[in-house]
Amino acid sequence: MSPIYDYRPYLEMLKLSILFGSRYFSWAILFGPVFWISWQYLSGALYYGEFIHLTGEVSVRLVIITLTVTPLRRLFPRKLWTAWLLRQQRYLGLAAFAYAVPHMITYLFKLSNASRVLKEAGEIGMLTGWLAMLIFFALTITSNDASVRALGKRWKSLHRFVYAAAILTLLHWILTAFDPAEGYVHAAVLLGVQALRFLPKR
Repeated sequence: MSPIYDYRPYLEMLKLSILFGSRYFSWAILFGPVFWISWQYLSGALYYGEFIHLTGEVSVRLVIITLTVTPLRRLFPRKLWTAWLLRQQRYLGLAAFAYAVPHMITYLFKLSNASRVLKEAGEIGMLTGWLAMLIFFALTITSNDASVRALGKRWKSLHRFVYAAAILTLLHWILTAFDPAEGYVHAAVLLGVQALRFLPKR
């Protein structure tokens, strides 16, 4: 068959576009690992400290990626890959919360003492984490079309609190980590990402 009439490369491209455009593919990539990581912890393959660090780190990185989407779309408004990222932005935010939840639950089970939890919650390092979780919870339960319609213009105002949640999360990391260096690196990345907003559109 002549290469000019060989439809197979186009069929493969069509399959890839369908695959990457599928919400189920996005869900599998974003949410699948959290179940695997949790199983690893429950089976004893991961220690408490490893699990806490890993779930927290992935959650922070997903928040940073979520906040990167809009600046990238502004810089490259006609690119297909930024349009694809924009469609995944809601899922990225939900995935960040999905990793933060087992991070929180594992901490609570580890302490297993309400008075101790409340005592530690008053410390600035833990307080920032709890405030971030409250914001993420509010954003998660309103990350649906029904909430967008119900809240109207207030929806955008509410979801701008994601920036406050990101800052609080990074503070929680820096203030509670044995070695805060990684937290500072991620904070620098977040600042760099937001600086993209000041670059001219392409």
